[in-house]
Amino acid sequence: MSVRPSSEIEQKCDIDSDLRHDALRQWVGAALGLEAPAALSNLAGDAGFRRYFRTQTEPPLIAVDTPPQLTNPARFVALADYLRRNGIHTPMVVAADTTEGYLLLEDLGDIQLFSVLGTDSVEGLYAEVMSELLCLQQIPLEEQLFPSYSRELLLKEMQVMPEWLVQELLGHQLSEREQELLKSTFELLLNSAEEQPHTLVHRDYHSRNLMIRDGERPGIVDFQDAVWGPATYDLVSLLRDCYIRWPRERVERWALAYAATAEAAGVMAPVDPEIYLRWFDWMGLQRHIKVLGLFPRLCLRDGKQGYLQHLPLVIRYVLETAGRYPELKPFADWFSSILLPQIEPLPWYCDYRSAGEMLK
Repeated sequence: MSVRPSSEIEQKCDIDSDLRHDALRQWVGAALGLEAPAALSNLAGDAGFRRYFRTQTEPPLIAVDTPPQLTNPARFVALADYLRRNGIHTPMVVAADTTEGYLLLEDLGDIQLFSVLGTDSVEGLYAEVMSELLCLQQIPLEEQLFPSYSRELLLKEMQVMPEWLVQELLGHQLSEREQELLKSTFELLLNSAEEQPHTLVHRDYHSRNLMIRDGERPGIVDFQDAVWGPATYDLVSLLRDCYIRWPRERVERWALAYAATAEAAGVMAPVDPEIYLRWFDWMGLQRHIKVLGLFPRLCLRDGKQGYLQHLPLVIRYVLETAGRYPELKPFADWFSSILLPQIEPLPWYCDYRSAGEMLK
């Protein structure tokens, strides 16, 4: 499997990374009033172009290299401030140079929700983070900060799947009939998204972006792509997480309990439970179709091959959800009969099957 070269701007960013690291150390040192560049230790970052470091101070802080050619550090700072002013514990911005793309943030620790989830702990932990989600969804719209999660944007996300999973990873050329099937499936999912109440959408509200802190409310990170969109998007991101799976019956119970709470809080008008679960399922399918393209792109374009190990769970979600609805079953049948046989021999899928997580 070959890795596609990055674009020119990505290559330039790679070339300048050592220089940017040195400049970041100097900037952090100056921001902290030190006489020398700050000592920084590497931290694992997200799937984007930012790099994260921890300062050797007490208390420690997080230094971020966020290249302005590839990211929007000014929007990050504005969003962090707006969310904090509305009761969400995002990292406090200690210092920022948005022109150069250097940030110094509050350190929310290392305990991701993912690392502490278990059969016994999940009820209490999900109650905490769903309470935070309710707060997030009660935040008023600030049009300059939150673009619409428009039909066009949702469609663009799903189109990543046929490009990067089907064509680039599998080398499968779509026929006109297959293209029409994808188009009609995507239309159904877009119509469902438009039917829903719209709220603030974090867009990556899952177990690796929620920080658990002893005795304090959870911290929320990776919010820089927030939009205004369908009310079920963040809930399904959490409950049908790409990194951990729970039984369907339990997920649906959590989803309906959250819906009742959201209705009581005025986030949305009362809705029939069957309709809400369809919104929830179909929104999850839109997200997982997007992820089926994003993870191969991260591998093939950016050299981040670790993301492929999470694709089998996403495929399972896609087939289970699409297979339950007559309107979506043609998509599930196509995926199972055409794509899955090409996927099954691949090493990352074989590893999943070896671990006992076969698609059934």
